[in-house]
Amino acid sequence: MANSSSVREFLLLAFADTRELQLLHFALFLGIYLAALLGNGLILSAVACHHRLHTPMYFFLLNLALLDLGSISTTLPKAMANSLWDTRAISYQGCAAQVFFFVLLFGSEYYLLTIMAYDRYVTICKPLHYGSLLGSRACAQMAAAAWGSGFLNAVLHTANTFSLPLCQGNAVDQFFCEIPQILKLSCSDAYLREAGLVVFSVSVLFGCSVFIVISYIQIFRVVLRVPSEQGQHKAFSTCLPHLAVVSLFISTAMFAYLKPSSISSPYLDLVVAVLYSVVPPAVNPLIYRMRNQELRDAMRTMVEYTILQRIRL
Repeated sequence: MANSSSVREFLLLAFADTRELQLLHFALFLGIYLAALLGNGLILSAVACHHRLHTPMYFFLLNLALLDLGSISTTLPKAMANSLWDTRAISYQGCAAQVFFFVLLFGSEYYLLTIMAYDRYVTICKPLHYGSLLGSRACAQMAAAAWGSGFLNAVLHTANTFSLPLCQGNAVDQFFCEIPQILKLSCSDAYLREAGLVVFSVSVLFGCSVFIVISYIQIFRVVLRVPSEQGQHKAFSTCLPHLAVVSLFISTAMFAYLKPSSISSPYLDLVVAVLYSVVPPAVNPLIYRMRNQELRDAMRTMVEYTILQRIRL
């Protein structure tokens, strides 16, 4: 039996037992991580450097890219290091930091996706009021609210989770420190307070989901009334990337936390955790780049300019 005062480190779930598979997982996740860094980095650079992308939609997309970079950098580098060095250990402080930043970035991202749904709603349903409803000051305040809400949520969950006495050892059944897995290590009945906070957070996220659904119902009603097929295509091209990102985010997270316990297993939990924590940050840049011509043009111009500068040197 262990308690919280005696736990100095946690043991994360290993991806594989054999050395060959560990190195294979390291190479695979290194490729995914570099792709996420490149994709989100290109979005950040394109939005920052091209003045025609200095609009509310791209301002929120810039924030989304920052959150995706932070999210994947919170979980994957430690997992890669453990696979490379054949270890499972993470320090108590490192585990607490992982929980804090993951909850901060995960929550902030969903709040931001909700704000982006509002941006699309105002763009299509209330275009004459766009300047007054989504001015630069209003956009900055909404983005700050998303980050601030995520920060407050992270502080509450991290402080509450790591104040619990731990009586079930220090082996975490996940490749990163995740609140549900930490709660499994706590003493009986001691986790109820944190469970109440989790229920509250899920309720808030459900409210955000309802807002997104209602926004898109209104958007589709307006778009389908547009007489020209070109106008409909242009409207859908600005909405579909966001809708795809939201769908990916919600579906993977819901399956991770709402799947029946009868089908739960350490291997399945590991795969699902990769799906909701690693795949979205890597795939989101591809979704926006494929469906957004302005963004593709800006990224291509930036890459071509960089290549020309290197050739001249």
